[in-house]
Amino acid sequence: MTKLTFTEKKDTRSGFGVGLHELGKKNSNVVALCADLTGSLKMDAFKKEFPERFYQIGIAEANMIGLAAGMTIGGKIPFTGTFANFSTGRVYDQIRQSVAYSGKNVKICASHAGLTLGEDGATHQILEDIGMMKMLPGMTVIVPCDYNQTKAATIALGDHEGPAYLRFGRPSWPIFTADRPFTIGKADKMIDGKDVTIFACGHLVWNAVEAEAQLAAKGISVELINIHTIKPLDVEAILASVEKTRCVVTCEEHQINGGLGDSIAQVLARFNPTPIEMVAVNDSFGESGTPTQLLKKYGLGPENIVAAVEKVLKRKK
Repeated sequence: MTKLTFTEKKDTRSGFGVGLHELGKKNSNVVALCADLTGSLKMDAFKKEFPERFYQIGIAEANMIGLAAGMTIGGKIPFTGTFANFSTGRVYDQIRQSVAYSGKNVKICASHAGLTLGEDGATHQILEDIGMMKMLPGMTVIVPCDYNQTKAATIALGDHEGPAYLRFGRPSWPIFTADRPFTIGKADKMIDGKDVTIFACGHLVWNAVEAEAQLAAKGISVELINIHTIKPLDVEAILASVEKTRCVVTCEEHQINGGLGDSIAQVLARFNPTPIEMVAVNDSFGESGTPTQLLKKYGLGPENIVAAVEKVLKRKK
């Protein structure tokens, strides 16, 4: 049986910072724009080594998106950086009109996403951004699960043509994807099982790993698949797993409406109707608290995933 473990924790935003710096060394067309949050987005190394390719826009996120769109016309590959709330909700019109509609090669990189932003509270804890971004035609949406995968996703976006949204977070989180390949649009089966499939993204992948261990102790065989790319969705991998397990649980640090669960449910409804339970925030804003406290309060902990699995197994035909 596959057993996933970790030896250290590190924030996923640091994976972005390291990936951006490495990408800058490889490709002179890569430029970085930041909305007055260079340290929070871990863009310092890029700024230090490539000052001529770093643009501090200030607290003017709409302007940042417009500038990034314009830079692509000259062949540049702009990576924008700010908090997820300001990367999407504050500038949705600019993203829709200047980036998505015209298919501009802009990489919108968003830190401090979801509840695990923590003490900054509900005004900063955006839980609607995956839905907002995946609905834009042509927009790629990536939600990596740890430091390593965020670094790999950042580097991969350098070769990806077209608009993309990369979502990551603030807290230190287990690193558990060492040596695992990353390909945009290809799901990663982390654990092979036969009784139920858990599809997860972002920080909730590790919570699903912990839930799998608890379920294994109860004799329940879980297939755990990391859906790091929400769009384009790996429909083939989803259907192959469901054909075997015949029931599904989805896990995400996002509203239950519009996120990963909705995407999986659409696939199942169209191609293979299957019992499904969703572990997500249930139509609520967040609040101030530690990441652990908030995940527990809003029902996103390993124990909630275990309960969802046990519930969906009762509906399995």
